[in-house]
This record gives sequence, structure tokens and C-alpha cells, in this order.
Amino acid sequence: MSYSALSQHFEQGYHLQHLAAICGWDQATMMPPGGNQARADAMSTLAVLRHHQLQAPQLADWFAAAEQEALTPEQRVSVTEMHRQWRDATMLPSDLVAAFSQAGSRCEHAWRSLRPANDWAGFLPLFSEVLNLSRHVADARADTLGLSRYDSLLEQFEPGMRSARLDITFGELKQWLPSLITEVQAKQSTEQVLIPQGPFATDQQKALGLEMMQLLGFNFDHGRLDVSVHPFCGGVSEDVRLTTRYDEQDVAQALMGIIHETGHARYEQGLPAQWRKLPVGQARSMGVHESQSLFFEMQLARHPAFMAKLSPLLNKHFGEQAAFNADNLAKLYTRVTPGFIRVDADEVTYPAHVMLRYEIERDLIEGKLEANELPERWDALMQRYLGLSTQGNYQDGCMQDIHWTDGSFGYFPSYTLGAMYAAQQAKAI
Repeated sequence: MSYSALSQHFEQGYHLQHLAAICGWDQATMMPPGGNQARADAMSTLAVLRHHQLQAPQLADWFAAAEQEALTPEQRVSVTEMHRQWRDATMLPSDLVAAFSQAGSRCEHAWRSLRPANDWAGFLPLFSEVLNLSRHVADARADTLGLSRYDSLLEQFEPGMRSARLDITFGELKQWLPSLITEVQAKQSTEQVLIPQGPFATDQQKALGLEMMQLLGFNFDHGRLDVSVHPFCGGVSEDVRLTTRYDEQDVAQALMGIIHETGHARYEQGLPAQWRKLPVGQARSMGVHESQSLFFEMQLARHPAFMAKLSPLLNKHFGEQAAFNADNLAKLYTRVTPGFIRVDADEVTYPAHVMLRYEIERDLIEGKLEANELPERWDALMQRYLGLSTQGNYQDGCMQDIHWTDGSFGYFPSYTLGAMYAAQQAKAI
């Protein structure tokens, strides 16, 4: 049967995805600096192998034959999702896939040291190469899909979503979000809040994080926690790799990062086991994926009942202090304070960070903004949306996120969509 042949073929492709995911995790967490070029070469080769596998000449005939077979509704949807992956692969030439993978690996690896050094000049040529190749990818996808450059990339992460719809949704947010930020800050200015006093030893923060992951239902037989420059959730459903970063003066940074990534992990670990190796059993919408991580971080982890659970854990790991009182924690972790860093933002200012990135990445891909103009545009939008200037502060400005370093343009809207979904899910419960 053609459906059976397709399934076996795409399961083999999943094994290549698995290898790529673990190689990427290792690059971010364990790999010594000297291994970067060899790893970039290996991951580029792996990307091309996967691309060739998806372009196998027999697939077109198998898809045509499968349409005539007596399939279950689930199998028919499975064929549709396999066809979508096949279509996406046939849009791009293998040499572009290889170059894109190489450039992304080099840029991401360099970013890990260039960002803390605030070295925009060193980062710019690497980023420019990634942007140029991303535009070529967008051109190829746009020609096939009949979409704009940016929408063709958005389609990878949020199928069916278009920038025209995002403009309407984000336009509505812009109408009331600034006044909401002002109103909440005015109300909270009359409240007294105690700030936890560090230092908070990294080993104790990790112990707290592991205990929190267990409390939230993370399956440690199928995953682990490590450290990276930028927090992420990677791997595959059977082997989920979480990372965080620690600041010994701020216990919330790592803790909230772990809670967020655990939301991603629980979603991955909860995917139907019988379909995991096929496209139909994998994440369909990154907006939905982000809704699970943001539900954990913004709804669950800010709830007073959660603070009642968190308070004794903080006292246990770091010693008792008045700031760890549950009522104080509830006030502290619902404070609205415009800041530079997206991943540390509160629920109310978070959408402003995402809308800024959406506007910038759309213009970068559409050719309306060049790489060297990025810091100036970033600073202008930060001042407009959050009243903060990042002039000269690249590490807390346009260099802070990992996404663009590997060409993941089109991903950022998923965060605000996910936040909206999470808020609605919490309201419905």
C-alpha cells in the first residue's frame, strides 16, 4: 500500500530530525568552541540528507496512489500533513538548504559570545548573510505558494496565518495596550513589594527548577534540564531537552524560564505516541505550542494558589525571608514594569516586545529594512512602545534573541498569538 510506504518513508525522516535536534541541543549546551565549524558542516550535511529524502522521486506517485486507497479519516489527515512537508521541501534547491544551514550555525554560535560582548560590528556580517539567505528562501517559498515573502515564512510556523490578519489583531492591541500599562503601573505604585535578596546559588536554583518541573508533571524518563545562553525546549517528544540560564541575583529569571519551557515540554510529551514519528503527530501551530508554555508561565505561575506552593519551596532552597511570603510573591510576579528583555517581561508588556519584533522582521524580509539599519529601528520602536532607549545597548536590544541568528523569521507572532490563546484558555477553565 502506498500509505504504508509513505509512512515508513516519513518515519525515517523523523529519525533524521531526531539526530538534528540532539546535535542542535549539544551545540547550544555542551559543544566546545573549537567544534563549531565541524558541527556546522555536519548539520548542513544532515539538512541536505533530510531534504533529499523529502524529495525522493517516488513520493509523487505514492501520494497519488494513496488518494485512491481506503484510508481512515486519521490516515487521510496524515497524508495531507506528509504532503505539506513534501511540498515545502520541493520548493527549495539543495544548495540553498546547505548554505542556509551553514550560515545559521555559524551565526548562532558566534552570537553566544558576541552578544555578551555587545559586539554589533562583529555580529553584523554574520547576520547579514543569514538575512540574505532567508530572503532567498522566502522568494522560493513565495513563488510556489503565491504569498508575500514574509507570509511564506509565517506559513511555516502558523499555517494559514497572514500578515494582513496580524496587522488587524496587533492594531487592536496597540489601541488599548499603552493605556493599560499606564493604568496598572499607577495602581501598583501605591503597593509595597519586597524584593528577594540574593545571592541565590546556581546549584540551589537548579534544584528548585527540577523540583518545579516534577511538580508540573515533567517526565524525567524522557527529558532533562541543562544550561544555555538562551532558554529553549528542543529534542523530540521521546527525549525532550530543556535549558535555562541562571543569574545568582535574580531567582525569577531561571525559575520562570524553566516553567515556560516545561509548558513546551509537557505539550511535546503529551503528543499522541502512535503518531509521533509522522508529521500529523507533531506540532501543527507554534501559536498553540506557545500557548502551553505561556499558560504555564503567565497564567499558572502567577496565580495566588501557585504562590502558596512556591513560597515554601523558596524558603527550603534559599532560607526564609519575608519576600518569600505568598502574598508578596503574588504582587511581585504580577508587577508591570517595562523592561528591555522579552523573556523577562511581565504579561502586560510582553505583547509590545513581540509586536516590535514582528514589524522589524517583516520589513527585513520584505527588503524594506537592511541589517545595518536594525539597531536604529529597534531603538525607535522600543521608545514608542515601552518608553526605553537601547541606543548603543545591542545586547539588550536587537541582539538579545536567538531566533534571527538561525533564520527563524516569521516565528515571533506565535508568542502573542500564544499569549492570547493562553489567556482565553485560563478564562474558560
